[in-house]
Amino acid sequence: MNPSTAQARVVVDELVRNGVRHVVLSPGSRNAPLSFALHEAAEAGRLRLHVRIDERSASFLALGIAAQSRQPVVVCCTSGTAAANFHPAVLEADRSGVPLIVLTADRPPELRAAGANQVVDQHRLYGDAVRLFAELAVAERRKGQNAYWRSEVCRAWHAARGDWWTTAGPVHLNMPFRDPLVPDGAEGDWCESLAGRREGLPWTEVTDHFAAPSLVCPGEGRGVVLVCEGHPRLAVRWAEEHGWPVLSESGGVGLGGPNAISAGAWLLGIDEFLAEHHPDQVVCVGRPTVFRQVQRLLADPGVDVYLVHDGNDWPAPGHDVREVGQALGAPFGDRDPEWLAAWQAAEKAASVALHAALDEQPWPTGLHVARTVVDALPSGALLVLGSSNPTRDVALAAHPRPDVLMLRNRGVAGIDGMVSTAVGAALGHRGPAYALLGDLTFLHDSNGLLIGPDEDRPDLTIVVLNDDGGGIFSLLEQGAPEHAGSFERVFGTPHGVQLSALCAAHGVPHVTATTQEELRTALRPAPGLRVVEVRTDRAHLRELHQRVRASVRAALLG
Repeated sequence: MNPSTAQARVVVDELVRNGVRHVVLSPGSRNAPLSFALHEAAEAGRLRLHVRIDERSASFLALGIAAQSRQPVVVCCTSGTAAANFHPAVLEADRSGVPLIVLTADRPPELRAAGANQVVDQHRLYGDAVRLFAELAVAERRKGQNAYWRSEVCRAWHAARGDWWTTAGPVHLNMPFRDPLVPDGAEGDWCESLAGRREGLPWTEVTDHFAAPSLVCPGEGRGVVLVCEGHPRLAVRWAEEHGWPVLSESGGVGLGGPNAISAGAWLLGIDEFLAEHHPDQVVCVGRPTVFRQVQRLLADPGVDVYLVHDGNDWPAPGHDVREVGQALGAPFGDRDPEWLAAWQAAEKAASVALHAALDEQPWPTGLHVARTVVDALPSGALLVLGSSNPTRDVALAAHPRPDVLMLRNRGVAGIDGMVSTAVGAALGHRGPAYALLGDLTFLHDSNGLLIGPDEDRPDLTIVVLNDDGGGIFSLLEQGAPEHAGSFERVFGTPHGVQLSALCAAHGVPHVTATTQEELRTALRPAPGLRVVEVRTDRAHLRELHQRVRASVRAALLG
């Protein structure tokens, strides 16, 4: 057996022993030893192998699987620009705490020094975005290699998983391979045993000696719980015991219970309401990334902020966080029943005004489509949201759906890789899966539709809100009337792409929904990958939001 083959087989075996169940592979020559070893393990039923020809799509596919499962997923490629194309997904995994193990093949040092092709400097290619970087020594036929390879895999696995002080995230193993890169048939020809620990155990096991520190929040006075990331169930239960309202940056999707305030984004944006219902304390779960009014609340010097967050990179909009912990401790302090009742009354008034205002507006807009999509989801469905308008539209307009699981790439809030992320999450979800994306987000990762005939296909419905450009900029400062002369070309960026033709080229079913009833029909659960397009006009988007906000404000202030 040649050294490259031996090393690859040992690395793959140890990854499986540590718990890897999904590997995403992009084809290449220099990573051939890993490709052979991964295929062999997949054929033996030890892991699920997903092959993608586009490295950026491959990395976001792995990100989606890992985000849904919360377990490390491996993504593997050859050398050169292939490894560079992993970078956006690595950045997202870093900021969103998603465990990825990135295996990049490389030329050995002598070929790098000789100016060989497909060579870039892959040493610490992803900078400080990874929890661990290691370059394995070029494999040699000598004793001690087996233990070294297996030890490094264990180190990478545990670094990706994180602990109470270090958030889960990506790790990078760079693996230079010398020729020959393919198995040579001499299976027993090695100088030491290449076996792992008995009974399939990892080479090195790590015991967690540290208990996750609980947050100590006094709970006196008036407060709110703000859920920005993660599963809100424990936070909701804590708030119910405490008598505080629960707000979420996702609105009412995934949020339930009597304390849930699905219209929280609207309420926090009405200055007069907030002045009369100003909290003394905020318990913030995760990192806020969507709404400016949430950032303003957390930066308010008159609010004590208690943060539930993993790791030492906690968010601090006003640099005045009072305490950080990984869990919520037992609530204590006096309850104020009138405080919660006031927020519940405001929630009811705001919701009635919001939906009445929407019903008066012509269909479709992003707010309409978000509401219709969320209403139509079957119980237990997964909903993946694009990072631009869709995540905001759902938070602002959707009815409460505590029975739906939501996933977003809000680590660095990019639009790239969202189709592949949704495909990956759907492959790991036991039930129907949906994605709501804007047209630019969809086009940015149209290669995510490219799934080979031998690959697993997800049960995923992708809804594309097509307003022929960047509608989100209409709601920002760039969309103000005084910038109309430059807006359309440099911010609106119309493209004119026929999504139906694009889907047809990939063999993906496509349908255009022109009415709410057609959209509801298209969203009925069905097997396989499909695209539902809803075309809309973004010309009056800014005015729409202003009218809805005025209706909500009038309902709150009387």
